[in-house]
Amino acid sequence: MKKLLLLTTGGTIASIEGENGLVPGMNANDLLNYLPGIDLLCEIDGYPLMNLDSTNIQPEHWVDIANAIYERYDDYDGFVITHGTDTMAYTAAAISYMLQHANKPIVLTGSQIPIGFEKTDAKRNILDAIRFACEETGGVYVVFDGRVIQGTRAIKLRTKSYDSFESINFPYVASIYEDSIEYNKPIHMAKNQKPTLDTALCTDVALVKLHPGIQPELFDYLKEHYKGIVIESYGSGGIPFQGRNLLAKLNDLTDCGISVVITTQCLEEGEDIEIYEVGRNVNPNRIIRSRNMNTEAIVPKLMWVLGKTQDPHMVKKLMETPIADDVNF
Repeated sequence: MKKLLLLTTGGTIASIEGENGLVPGMNANDLLNYLPGIDLLCEIDGYPLMNLDSTNIQPEHWVDIANAIYERYDDYDGFVITHGTDTMAYTAAAISYMLQHANKPIVLTGSQIPIGFEKTDAKRNILDAIRFACEETGGVYVVFDGRVIQGTRAIKLRTKSYDSFESINFPYVASIYEDSIEYNKPIHMAKNQKPTLDTALCTDVALVKLHPGIQPELFDYLKEHYKGIVIESYGSGGIPFQGRNLLAKLNDLTDCGISVVITTQCLEEGEDIEIYEVGRNVNPNRIIRSRNMNTEAIVPKLMWVLGKTQDPHMVKKLMETPIADDVNF
């Protein structure tokens, strides 16, 4: 029988009715009390790490989660993290970078409805997560609504529906049907007995979504306050250079040693700046290409890379190097 650790961080799954709306109010043992018979599936310990609405989760909390797993890694066969859905995808990606080469499953899950409510998806999601955490696999995953998603590929696509998470630009790892798990792709086990831990982050990263009419002067402000900027452009990733000239501002940012990543607002298929003039005008030797990475992975990855080096050439090399299946073209 596998021995698991349940780490709780709050979120909807642990929420109760407060004076001003839903608020996290349950700990790990409270959640386990809603799962009678779980001791027949595995041995599981609970550890209340924090109790936050995931809207309030910060990069420093990612570090706390990674450290908590690493410190207890030798004592357990797998880990389940309950987390609010709003920023779960960011956390899953961040943990994927900070805890690489894990040969045990690290599974994040949550719910759209609190576990204490009569109609809830929480019980199914946490049971599915526990089942998958008992598997002979390794890495970081999101388990939600019967789907297993690579930790760097999850996106919350819906605000209320039970099937709120999707795997973008990457196949679902597996599907869970009650007691059975059907894999959609082979999982390559890491050979390391313990993952590498690297939690150094530089949080001076800004995310800018372009829109018609955006003022180029915005980037003058960003230049003074950030070391890395992620730009969600249109379509294949072009940058406007007529009328309001953003291209000149991007060149200015890179001249100042600031790392700039180009991605697209389109969820699927990724950027390709080589197709149109508006993309080819961008200097590919200085701008970082995201290809088909998710924004939810790009942001924590850039923080993680900048935590290691702020040399623009090294940042570009590390950002464009695939880690944990975050990019595949």
